[in-house]
Amino acid sequence: MKPLLTITLIVMFVSTSAIVSPLYGGDVIATSVATNGGSSSSTATACGNASAAAHSAATNGGRAVANADASGIRGGSAVSTALAVADHGLAVSNSSANANGIHGGLAHADSSSVAATVGGTALSNSLADAGAGRGGIAISRSSSLALSRYGIATSDSVARSRSIWGGRAEAASDSTSDTIGGVSSSRVHVDARARWYGSASSNGLGVSMSGPARASCSNVRASSSSTWYGYSRTDAASVEARP
Repeated sequence: MKPLLTITLIVMFVSTSAIVSPLYGGDVIATSVATNGGSSSSTATACGNASAAAHSAATNGGRAVANADASGIRGGSAVSTALAVADHGLAVSNSSANANGIHGGLAHADSSSVAATVGGTALSNSLADAGAGRGGIAISRSSSLALSRYGIATSDSVARSRSIWGGRAEAASDSTSDTIGGVSSSRVHVDARARWYGSASSNGLGVSMSGPARASCSNVRASSSSTWYGYSRTDAASVEARP
């Protein structure tokens, strides 16, 4: 399979996920496609007010694994999507979204993970975790992307938010790792906490790119907290490119 065909497969699966809008209430979708000696597996689980979708495709002896799980409890809603595509390589994509809203709290978690490779290794992990109580609002969004062509790419994204007593906490994490014949790693961890009508926002972006026989690494951590009608915001970004 040519790289262009691999990209076409990615677009096809992403488009399919977009067409099937999340219905929550235990909405689950899992698809798996393999050809020319490839091996693929997809696992999707949803609990409560949640939606999970896992898609995988493999060819030319490649191995693709996609796992998505989502949990929305009480006043929480969660969406989790995992996509893995491998052409003569290994692609593993894990996505997890957890949201828990208790005693009038509202929480939402959205997680997305994509791993794709041509003759290499791509590992992607995404976690979105939100918890709210006593009239608080918590929102977490996490996105992870790992792409490799005859190289090793790893991407890890984590977004956590907590709020209570009327607070509002928002956490957004975005991690991207891309390599052509090299090694690339990106890790982004974001945390936001708010209480007593405070507002906290935390955003993190990490991008790592490497060329043949080169290594790149991007690590980002962002944390924000607020209380008693205060407002707190953090923005952190790291981009490393070694062509």
